[in-house]
Amino acid sequence: MSIVLVGGHSRMHEHYRTLGRSLGHELKVFTHMTTNFEKCIGCPGAIVVFTSTVSHCMVTVAVKTARKKNIPLIKAHSSSKEALAAVLSSLSDKEQA
Repeated sequence: MSIVLVGGHSRMHEHYRTLGRSLGHELKVFTHMTTNFEKCIGCPGAIVVFTSTVSHCMVTVAVKTARKKNIPLIKAHSSSKEALAAVLSSLSDKEQA
């Protein structure tokens, strides 16, 4: 499943992607606002937002895109690898059910 990760720490970018690959997910990681952010999100299987380390503007765009395209949105307060692993494993469980 392709997943967009919004927020987190820049230095953790590769750690997030490696963890996603090891759990069978392809991650797009956005730690900073980019030009045409809404178009960059695309149409993933889910959007994960790390609320503690993300700008309000990025959250607004992610929520708007998720509602518009009917994409599941998961919010996690912590931006650690363990928090991401918990979210990804819950998504994997939902996929298998």
